[in-house]
Amino acid sequence: MNPVKDGWRVGVLFSQSGTTVVTETEHLRGTELAITEINAAGGVLGRPIVPIVYDPGARNADYLALARRMLAEDEIDIIFGCSMSASRKTVLPIVERHNGLLFYPSMYEGFEYCENVLYCGATVNQTCLPLADFLLKHYGGRIYFVGSDYVFPRESNRIMQELIEARGGEVVGETYVPLEAGTEALEDLIPKIRTAAPDAVFSTIIGKPAQAFYGLYHEAGFDRSRHPIASLTMAETEMATIGIEKCAGHILAATYFQTIDSDVNRAFVAAFKDRFGGDATTSTWSEVAYMQVHLFARALERVGSADPRRIALDPLGDEFDTPEGRVRVDADTRHLWLTPRIGIARPDGLFDIAWESRVAIRPDPYLAATRIEEPALESWV
Repeated sequence: MNPVKDGWRVGVLFSQSGTTVVTETEHLRGTELAITEINAAGGVLGRPIVPIVYDPGARNADYLALARRMLAEDEIDIIFGCSMSASRKTVLPIVERHNGLLFYPSMYEGFEYCENVLYCGATVNQTCLPLADFLLKHYGGRIYFVGSDYVFPRESNRIMQELIEARGGEVVGETYVPLEAGTEALEDLIPKIRTAAPDAVFSTIIGKPAQAFYGLYHEAGFDRSRHPIASLTMAETEMATIGIEKCAGHILAATYFQTIDSDVNRAFVAAFKDRFGGDATTSTWSEVAYMQVHLFARALERVGSADPRRIALDPLGDEFDTPEGRVRVDADTRHLWLTPRIGIARPDGLFDIAWESRVAIRPDPYLAATRIEEPALESWV
């Protein structure tokens, strides 16, 4: 991609409809806010970032078709996009074929490396490891797994099972539902969970079915303070969609919460509310999307060209302050050093941060270690 007189053109590929509309709208909002801020400050090297936005409707075939359109017809080489692992894996072959670069903002199951991707979301050692420890310490070792039937839930559940069993716990049940699961499939989960009587439920159901499942769990009368649902995905905005009164007590493992106490985060939250309304909440979905655009802009300013090969290499080792804390791009894995946190949902729809790492943790997408290691601050130098 070459700069044209009207700016640096980039692709934005997040769904504004379909089963993942809530989370991907948050990706889109974070992306939009970052681009607006950068352009208001004069752009990059005097040129604005110009987003070309398409809606794939949460359909894998449309992610592929629209990524191909961006790369082959629109002559766009840099894409901010995809939310689910299924959509990321769908577009990777076309991104590689055209030697483009994908900035991917979602936490995911790990076990992947691609020189055409910068993985800006958390990986398994930054989410599953602390969550397994937290559940067994505070709730108990009997865990029931529920998930959507595709790669991210199955891989995440496999990893969590190994971690829980290594800590002396047990998985007392495991059930998957279709990605577009209807009411009947979700209702069938409730008696299974009640019979198994777990200490907690680990849910990797995503999208609209996840929202419906949380509602059914509330209606079934489970005591959320003693037997919560724990997830890697159910953030502030989806809780608002479900109804915050149905979610207090549930657990989220993430690297960002709106309640992080820092000047950088307070400024981000204020800017987000100013643009999208006072009732809008930030989330791990919007913040990572926001952060990765700034990561791109930093590289673009240094490189002076939007050549995807140079942009893919330049950020390696870069570190800077973000709303979730200081991050660093790991040169070995193309993932980010991030600060793991555990949040417990509270009645106002936000999260109390019940635990957080003292420092950012190096990404370990292949889960070579089965315990979280907090490095000394000196290791950042």
